[in-house]
Amino acid sequence: MSKVTVVGAGNVGATCANVLAVNEVANEVILIDIKEGLAEGKAMDIMQTAQLLGFDTVVKGVTNDYAQTANSDVVVVTSGLPRKPGMSREELIGVNAGIVKSVTQSILKYSPNTILIIVSNPMDPMAYLSLKTLKLPRERVIGMGGALDSSRFKYFISQALNCNANDVDGLVIGGHGDTTMIPLARLATYKGIPITTLLPVAKVEEITQSTMVGGATLTGLLGTSAWMAPGAAASQVVESIVKDQKKMIVCAAYLDGEYNMKDITIGVPVIIGRKGIERIVELDLNVEEKAKLTASEAAVRATNKILSDMNLI
Repeated sequence: MSKVTVVGAGNVGATCANVLAVNEVANEVILIDIKEGLAEGKAMDIMQTAQLLGFDTVVKGVTNDYAQTANSDVVVVTSGLPRKPGMSREELIGVNAGIVKSVTQSILKYSPNTILIIVSNPMDPMAYLSLKTLKLPRERVIGMGGALDSSRFKYFISQALNCNANDVDGLVIGGHGDTTMIPLARLATYKGIPITTLLPVAKVEEITQSTMVGGATLTGLLGTSAWMAPGAAASQVVESIVKDQKKMIVCAAYLDGEYNMKDITIGVPVIIGRKGIERIVELDLNVEEKAKLTASEAAVRATNKILSDMNLI
């Protein structure tokens, strides 16, 4: 029997719960929110598709009752304000840090052995905040961002090649921000063939830029943050944990010497299994990629310093 909690019944949280249910990732999914009736309504809506879609997962919605989340194997934290048009992820830090800190402390009270997946923005600092304040082992705090960014990267590649996205491999490392993420075009492939041999340099650069502003583009179109792909990306990480799939997924992980970085949570490829982050994969980056990662590190550290200056860590 497996139990997963999703904190926050907004668009991302409800989508994540729905994907978890439809794919039968867990036996039970608890959807919790502070707004009266919201999680209950979303859960009921999802459950009314069970007969239509043929799944057996039970989704239960609760209002601010963390006792109902007890003994969760994995908890996905989506709480916080979404981005609005023109707003950077970093601008959200003051408000969302307080929310995430309170939520994660409540979760650990009832599920002391759970693995946390942080989705709330700005995601890398929120994962860092959670790890530092809860004093958990680094394998049990995972930032989801790279999974989403890599999925967007593969989408744009598939559009350029007019091919099936499932035949594309691509990784986006670094911070989960419009200027800090690093799509690794050199390592991206279509059925094992480097995309740099299939597409003109200008097109590859266009794909890279489209990936980096992928979230902002959708925010502009939708008037709020995207939710379908973020919810599904979080679900992918959950599934790799619950089913011990040991998939390699780019996630924000706490580094202690890997990539010559220490005391920072940032996106790198990791092996995700039953224990959470089971191994950090160190890529052989070239000089340009290393320089970009160093710049991304500096930006993430600057945001972390805001948390420190606000006495939140």
